[in-house]
Amino acid sequence: MSSLKFGTSGLRGLVVDLVGGPSFAYAQAFFHAIAAGHPGERTVVIGRDLRASSPEIAATVAEAAAASGFAAVDCGALPTPALALEAMRRGACAVMVTGSHIPEDRNGLKFYRAEGEITKADESAILAALKAVAETGGPSAASPATQEQGAIERYRQRYRDAFPADALAGLRIAVYQQSSVARDLLSDLLAAFGAEAMAIGRSETFVPIDTEAHRPEDIAFIREVMASGAYDALVTTDGDADRPLMADGAGRIVRGDILGLITSRHLGIDTVVVPVTAGSALERTGGFRRVVRTKVGSPFVIAGMEAARADGAAPVAGFEANGGFLLGSDVVVGHGPLAALPTRDAMLPILATLAAMRASGGTLAELVTSLDAGEMASDRLPNTPSDLSGAFLARLDDAAFRADFLRALGTPQAVDRQDGVRIELDGGRTIHFRASGNAPELRCYAEAPSADAAQELVRWGLAAARDAMGGRSGA
Repeated sequence: MSSLKFGTSGLRGLVVDLVGGPSFAYAQAFFHAIAAGHPGERTVVIGRDLRASSPEIAATVAEAAAASGFAAVDCGALPTPALALEAMRRGACAVMVTGSHIPEDRNGLKFYRAEGEITKADESAILAALKAVAETGGPSAASPATQEQGAIERYRQRYRDAFPADALAGLRIAVYQQSSVARDLLSDLLAAFGAEAMAIGRSETFVPIDTEAHRPEDIAFIREVMASGAYDALVTTDGDADRPLMADGAGRIVRGDILGLITSRHLGIDTVVVPVTAGSALERTGGFRRVVRTKVGSPFVIAGMEAARADGAAPVAGFEANGGFLLGSDVVVGHGPLAALPTRDAMLPILATLAAMRASGGTLAELVTSLDAGEMASDRLPNTPSDLSGAFLARLDDAAFRADFLRALGTPQAVDRQDGVRIELDGGRTIHFRASGNAPELRCYAEAPSADAAQELVRWGLAAARDAMGGRSGA
């Protein structure tokens, strides 16, 4: 059985299941179901991350484009938001070859219309078209693609035109380069805004940086680097640079939703759209006119931004717990205009958070503390089939079972059922269970006034969930 599956952001699976015929078929299904029906130039821009398998898969996507009557433009290795920006500029569709933060034995495809990411309805249309194109055969002779070197430079200039040249003057920033496709770009931009950017940890093999579920070795490395006291902050991104990771001067990683909160305030955002996994500080201390919550996944955040704009909200932005920031409206950043880019981006929250820190005159830790955002934690039960997690979530949706299940924690105050079951408790606590969209996992998220309390909530939640499912998960 193939491992290929659409998750919260694009198609992903094992490299052995994606290379060759499968990537050709999925790309061709995209062209037939989505891009062929879009008015305008029949062009696709193609990008990739730095995984060893990405160049071969990108070449196959170009072959599928030619077979579908599309002109392929190879933008090379560049951040996903840079490719999306180029697609918008050209009025073209786009395919990004990336597995984001997952291990190197896996990879994926992210599909874009000219106006931005595909929707969940588009995913269904691609799957429907897949059956029809699967019988047309796989890749044949290589089809030439036009080379485009300017896309990443236009993305760089986007920020140089908006932020003041001295926005980061005097800051000392460690740039954890690892295998991020934006590693050189990030260092260059920080230096362009006046920061002293020190590149560290460059890797020629792929490093699966997850900006939400941090690996112990990444936490240890960041703390070791920052223990020297030489830097004001550390920054990096996931593999395709649509999710940021930042740590303060003591090596403490700042939550992605806090980066989104700081960025939104710095940009003067009126309405923010976030998934249910973002912290409740947005409503409590965010200062926004409106906070809209959605299911987990950028397509849902984008739909929420579109609905907010239709209701007259402006400016609008969205962000996720992983830190990816989606700018839904044009804004002005001190120095100049910054056009909307409604796809996850790592560069904007990194630059805006550092600029906000410098403008505050304090440290990143002091800026975060001033938000009174509480603490969050999360973990998962692996090897939990969807039928098992689904049955548990259905029981948890029942008020009587929920009250009994949570008796040790207190009385439920409110329930959000948009994506799994998120339960508010007393004392500023929440506990949230949802099934993963990418893997057979049950995930648990918790919020509490202290880090220890949040971690304890997650530990309790996973153990209680395992017991409620008869101990048949997490092996």
